[in-house]
Amino acid sequence: MKKLLMASAATALMAGSVSAEDVKIGVILGFTGPIESLTPSMADGAELAMKEVTDSGLLLDGATVASVRADSTCIDAGAASAAAERLITSDGVDAIMGADCSGVTGAILNNVAVANGVVMISPSATSPGLSHADNEDNGLFFRTAPSDARQGVVITDILIDQGIKEVAVTYTNNDYGKGLADSFQAAFEAAGGSVTINAAHEDGKADYSAEVGALAAAGGERLVVAGYVDQGGSGVVRAALDSGAFDTFHFPDGMISAKLLENFGSEIDGSSGAHPSPSEELTAAFGELVGGAFDHTSPFTPESYDAAALIMLAMQAAGSKDSADYKGKVMDVANAPGEQIGVGELAKGLQILKDGGEIDYVGATGVELIGPGEAAGNYREINFDGGKDNTARFR
Repeated sequence: MKKLLMASAATALMAGSVSAEDVKIGVILGFTGPIESLTPSMADGAELAMKEVTDSGLLLDGATVASVRADSTCIDAGAASAAAERLITSDGVDAIMGADCSGVTGAILNNVAVANGVVMISPSATSPGLSHADNEDNGLFFRTAPSDARQGVVITDILIDQGIKEVAVTYTNNDYGKGLADSFQAAFEAAGGSVTINAAHEDGKADYSAEVGALAAAGGERLVVAGYVDQGGSGVVRAALDSGAFDTFHFPDGMISAKLLENFGSEIDGSSGAHPSPSEELTAAFGELVGGAFDHTSPFTPESYDAAALIMLAMQAAGSKDSADYKGKVMDVANAPGEQIGVGELAKGLQILKDGGEIDYVGATGVELIGPGEAAGNYREINFDGGKDNTARFR
């Protein structure tokens, strides 16, 4: 498979002016905020797909694709909505790849995307509350990451398989954290487990000793930390380790990154984790395509490649970059029937669609969209040992 070396967004993808015939895709992610260590690779993944399509010369009779980045902050709904509004009204984007965190994604969708009739595909917003029916989002919203209703079941399966029947839960106090914590508690208790406490924490605090004191008083064999690695989630873990309240944890997707190991190393040995991830075979194929240009294994990076790819393939299927025309094609190109299109095969997919054929986009994550336009999803289960995050299995 041909390796495509990534150029930065400021050079290859955004150099020069963009003509009226070309396509602009807004990439709105939290380049600042509680997951800022994850978003550079996510943006690179999306922009890799754009470069691949531009290089093919096949999209809409030779259109090039330009990325326009904007900062969602992950947590400030007002700032995120304003940034998205600028992308649409000032920059004239034809679609939005993003946003990232669930709260700002919902705000952008409801306040900006629906009002302006612009398609959004999020690679990482996982709140069950975003599972809209078509008549609520006008068929404009999709996501390549699975809902946390699924993640709650996955966490349950991991803990029960390890013989853990009693846990405490702390979650970041927003749509993502609460949605995941509630989904997990429902699944865990249905499986016979017990949640001793399900308590929110606020991001941005210097001291989490009070929160950890309440968690410790409730007890549990493991602490589930549904937070952000660059924010309060790591603060809670540090306070728990320093006080001896907990020495093992379960880390959902918002906590999984190289930053977690940088923060804690072998201190979290014996802990578990999970995040949406393709199979080992698909991961290897995506890695070959990336060619070391960025961290292809970083959470939600392959999902970002797929989100951008689906936008462009849907445009090709519709023969238009107008959201009103191509929104109805996203599910068509994502699912059977049709010829399967793997990672790095966007030119092949574009040609088949140009010739009037059908495709089933597999991409970097084994894309299969279900229900209200969201991914069925596979998860990488992790065990922490020797200061490393080791793949235990895929679920």
